[in-house]
Amino acid sequence: MNISIIIPNYNGEELLRKNLPKVFEAAKYWHEQQGGQTEIIVVDDCSKDNSIEEIKYQISKIKNTYKISKIVIKYLINDMNLGFASTVNRGVKESQGEIVILINTDVRPEKDFLIPLLSHFKDEDVFAVGCMDKSIEDGKTILRGRGIGKWQRGFLVHARGEVDKINTLWVNGGSGAFRKSIWDKLGGFDELYSPFYWEDIDLSYRAIKSGFKILFEPKSIVVHEHEKGAIKSAYSSFKIKTIAYKNQFIFVWKNATDPKLQLLHVFWLPYHFIKTLANGEWVFVLGFFQAFIRLPRVIKSKNHSQKYFIKSDKQVISEFIQHNEG
Repeated sequence: MNISIIIPNYNGEELLRKNLPKVFEAAKYWHEQQGGQTEIIVVDDCSKDNSIEEIKYQISKIKNTYKISKIVIKYLINDMNLGFASTVNRGVKESQGEIVILINTDVRPEKDFLIPLLSHFKDEDVFAVGCMDKSIEDGKTILRGRGIGKWQRGFLVHARGEVDKINTLWVNGGSGAFRKSIWDKLGGFDELYSPFYWEDIDLSYRAIKSGFKILFEPKSIVVHEHEKGAIKSAYSSFKIKTIAYKNQFIFVWKNATDPKLQLLHVFWLPYHFIKTLANGEWVFVLGFFQAFIRLPRVIKSKNHSQKYFIKSDKQVISEFIQHNEG
């Protein structure tokens, strides 16, 4: 099996110094155990720090130290800042592997994480498999990586799922593996969600509705230092919340095809507007209008996605409703 590891980067100089060698160690271990062509592609999203110099240094150091011809490591540079979805899509487009593994710069994988992760792709219907995230938050380690969700008051409400099951509603775009042929068929991350958030939930949801499998692998362990990532260091909390609300609207307008859900979304909108305005949360309203001005693009994207849908929204969510995890 040929694999490609894609690392999107924005101002991640220090994280690359710390974590890129760990990614290479994992790729080297996989190659030694399984063979095949392995490549690592770092895609820089027009960083303002010294990321490019650090990437060049790390690549030179790795090549001089290991001299492994079947592990290719290279970098791409965006001419302008495009956001997470576009940066990842570029890396996947340039990749050669049958399976692409997405690893954010704030993610440090364990050396053997690829073996259990990639074992699931023997099943041709498997599109994506997510890792066990040891998420470092406020000095505590929280086990993440498995997602659950339900439709409530006109929106998809998603949450962390317990990590003792392998079903998941989505695979994290910062620590997961994806079959490239299906990625290409579905169109990859939808760049409507730029600069970040919801693109991985959207792609996973579309894949499930199209009849493909999404899984969680608890034995594939990565350490994820969320608080050191590019989003929190580059954006204000107000901006982050506005983008999150904008993308929440886009997700519903694009993916909800059950007539009942569409009606409930419209029915509950006045409630959400009144509640958030009463609480002084103008970001919800701002998010709505930022989504609304993108409506023509949302409709175009929706029409393309629905060509592949064979499941209803109710069918997608049913297994998570039956096993209520609170």
